Amino acid sequence: MNNAAIPLEDTWIDVLHKAKRGLELSEADIALRSGLTREEVLSLFGGTLIAPHLQTVALSLGLDPERLISLATGEYHPGTLNLPSGMSMFTSSWGDMLVHSYLAWDTETRDAVAFDTGADASEMIDFIKDHDLALRLILLTHGHGDHLFDLDRLVEQTGATAWIGAQEDVPGIPSFSAGKEFHLGRLLIGTRSTRGHAPGGITYVLKGLDLPVAVVGDALFAGSMGGPKVSYTDCLDTNRAEIFSLPPETILCPGHGPLTKVALEGIHNPFFPVIIPKKEELDHILQLEEAPHPTKESR
Repeated sequence: MNNAAIPLEDTWIDVLHKAKRGLELSEADIALRSGLTREEVLSLFGGTLIAPHLQTVALSLGLDPERLISLATGEYHPGTLNLPSGMSMFTSSWGDMLVHSYLAWDTETRDAVAFDTGADASEMIDFIKDHDLALRLILLTHGHGDHLFDLDRLVEQTGATAWIGAQEDVPGIPSFSAGKEFHLGRLLIGTRSTRGHAPGGITYVLKGLDLPVAVVGDALFAGSMGGPKVSYTDCLDTNRAEIFSLPPETILCPGHGPLTKVALEGIHNPFFPVIIPKKEELDHILQLEEAPHPTKESR
């Protein structure tokens, strides 16, 4: 699939809502932080784009305002990117979403590893047969249904062994702690904890292909990241420590949306400005509890 034709997983509105949920704020809280009225905040979160309002609210949520404006105006997309030789992406439907799974293999031994299964592994299974591959491993980024729905069938038809990160606690699947390495022919697969969206989320870093690659699951998307189902702070901290510390040319393979690169997200992702104030610092700076609610006249 042409990467440039894959739409971003999240809109600027999605980014706002994820930050709001992660910081556990109400519209009234955001109005106090930003100096806007509650009605103006509601209008913005409802999809009415007024650039100055968006910039102000972005700052109050710890988001990068210019990056969020770029997302809102359609100026950012990672564009044309290709996976290295010996790797392929598969896309299946899960409700109204599209979910990706990936396959990598040693071009000499033909031994292969799958990353997630998606909602339907049929295309992957056919690819394995057509290209005379032997699937040895299935490495799961996390335990949400859209990423492992077809696991039983993939195991049954290939005999591969599945693994998942500790703390995911999915019955019947052996688990491991982040830091474990998997070897498959010339491929070396490192594991990094990117918890936050899921309690035991794992990013897999592949070496031995023509290009450096990391399969990130829902930890990070082009222009966004997975929702903070477990911990917003952990989402931000583990992504910054474990994904943004990778070489800038590393191709990132997310569970949804287009492929991207570390360098591109470092420049464009609104969740990761150079310095992200912590919630406590934002509260102190903006004097959330003490600031009077401004009226339109006072503004």
